[in-house]
Amino acid sequence: MGDYILSIDQGTTSTRAVVFDQELNIISMAQEEFPQHFPKPGWVEHDPDDLFNTALSTCREAISKADLTSVDIAGIGITNQRETTVLWDSESGKPIHNAIVWQDRRAANLCADLIDAGHSEMVAERTGLLIDSYFSGTKISWVLKNIEGAREKADAGKLLFGTVDTWLIWRLTGGTIHATDATNASRTMIYDIRNGCWDQDLLKLLDIPASVLPEVKDCAANFGGTLPEYFDGTIKICGAIGDQQSATVGQACFSPGMIKSTYGTGCFALLNTGDTIVRSKNRLLSTVAYQLDGSPSYALEGSIFMAGAIVQWLRDGLKMINDATETQALAHQSDDNQNVVMVPAFTGLGAPYWDAEARGAIFGMSRGTGPAEIARAALESVGYQTRDLIESMYKDWNVTNNNDTILRVDGGMASSDWTMQFLSDILGVSVDRPKILETTAVGAAYMAGFYADLLPGPDEYAQKWVRESRFIPEMSTHLRKEKYDRWQDCVSRVLSEPPK
Repeated sequence: MGDYILSIDQGTTSTRAVVFDQELNIISMAQEEFPQHFPKPGWVEHDPDDLFNTALSTCREAISKADLTSVDIAGIGITNQRETTVLWDSESGKPIHNAIVWQDRRAANLCADLIDAGHSEMVAERTGLLIDSYFSGTKISWVLKNIEGAREKADAGKLLFGTVDTWLIWRLTGGTIHATDATNASRTMIYDIRNGCWDQDLLKLLDIPASVLPEVKDCAANFGGTLPEYFDGTIKICGAIGDQQSATVGQACFSPGMIKSTYGTGCFALLNTGDTIVRSKNRLLSTVAYQLDGSPSYALEGSIFMAGAIVQWLRDGLKMINDATETQALAHQSDDNQNVVMVPAFTGLGAPYWDAEARGAIFGMSRGTGPAEIARAALESVGYQTRDLIESMYKDWNVTNNNDTILRVDGGMASSDWTMQFLSDILGVSVDRPKILETTAVGAAYMAGFYADLLPGPDEYAQKWVRESRFIPEMSTHLRKEKYDRWQDCVSRVLSEPPK
């Protein structure tokens, strides 16, 4: 048994491999980008071979950097971009189409038809999700209907579906294991999160044969062993979990009521609801947070489209900055007396508004407004949007007092002290930043290490979580209300329809 864990973090634009020791300290890391494909407006694809090849090459590089061999690795944990869909021939192992990425909108018309036919309530009740082309089920249906030979292969039992974790597991094990975990399954729109199984009615509704589907396992489970030629010997794969859930585990948010928020291109916030499926009345998603020993824990999830992407726009669109780190210095220089508000609805607004037609705007500018004030408004918009999400979560979970709430943050923007302090101020709660910001990779490593008996159970592991910084609210209650009221007024002005 080795003393190290290898984590594969397969993302939307790059793949990373990280080697951890038994204390989940990072020993080595490798990262590799891969091409994005946009064959039509609204379509986003990856070459599935790119996903596998970058996973394999980064794993080899990380192991080599750490001066280890396969014997030293106790297990592999995989975390991945969740709803991205791959279908392949079970005999040849060749994909029949490029991977359809979670951002892809080609199934939007099918989703509209399902909504018009009155299926929204059933889908929400069984899967916890809204009907949207974001999820895997309608992507599978599109492939079966539109790719030549796909339906025939499926009917003959020669076609397999998987989210990216499933594809990597299948390839790494030489086609011997066709499996996923409960978190990835819960993002397909065909998985019943109440009963922990593929839903036959939804499969029939989308005309998807059950034969294409993988076995659903715990996040910490036996996912087979890699082919020996990949790593000078076989390594067990014993962890799999979707990326946002993995960050939740990496942040040790194991207790009901704990919230993590990841700030990347967009922002994903998850509230642990324990063994209770909370049905959202505010267009949030109910999802599986993680599953151990056959018992799922659930979460409410909300997402906003623009977080780090706003800073990218300041850099690439407005040419206002040369590097993302400059925004913090500009925010410090801004005039406190100006009340500039940016609503970054460049691609619509996510939860809780879900208004695809809303568009961005900047309010409150004067002759004195300059780059510092615009940069400040951009960073503040992330805090405002996070409050929108968390207030919706509180309403769904019937929380009336948030004084005990602590938000754990990660992702690139979490490194900005100014942004995290404003986040704490506008929420009125403490914000904790962990010592290790690579929490997505940590979560997958934990699942693998737990299965391999290298790491303790959730309660003991949570005690080992290390905080790097805590941000405590400094803003007065009056100013917090004034600023958030102004934000809500500005949002109402960019919505495609007036709020009800």
